This record gives sequence, structure tokens and C-alpha cells, in this order.
Amino acid sequence: MDLSNLEPGLALLAASDASSFGAIAWLFWKQREEHERALAKAHEINLRETRDLAARLADFKLEIARNYASIAYLKDVENRLTAHLLRIEAKLDANPVGDARL
Repeated sequence: MDLSNLEPGLALLAASDASSFGAIAWLFWKQREEHERALAKAHEINLRETRDLAARLADFKLEIARNYASIAYLKDVENRLTAHLLRIEAKLDANPVGDARL
């Protein structure tokens, strides 16, 4: 389409439409760049917070292991289980296989 054949008002309108579309395209492009930067920043923050959370969870697990499962307590539980199993074994050894009374 040749703009020289158009009336002056229509030619001005066509030229302004083209520049308007260019401006809108430029605004979309700039907006997309801003959103990509914001998304990258949010991703970086998310990764950092995830690493911090994992470190805090590991520290918490270590604290739980130190404070709530002491070696003395574990040895006590092991001794009680062993004693109980020995009592069961003694009962089984005392009764013949066919005897139903335990």
C-alpha cells in the first residue's frame, strides 16, 4: 500500500498506528525483561532459603539425636530387650515342643 495515494489525514493515522504498535511492542519487550529479572531474583532467593532451611533441619536433627537418644538410654533399652528375649528363650527351653502351656 502506497501512503502517497492516501489522504493526508489517513496517512497520518496510518503512520501513527505503526508507531503506536512499535511503542506497544517495545513496552511488552521491556515488561518481559523486567519479569524475567524478577523471576530470576525470586528463584535465587528461593534457592538460598531452601539451603538455609536444609541446614537448619540438619542442625535440628543433630540436636534431637544428641538430646533425646542418649547412649545410656539406648544401652538401657538394649539390656531390657536382651533380658526379655532371654526369659522367652528360657521358657521355650523349659517346655517341650508339643507342650502348649507357656
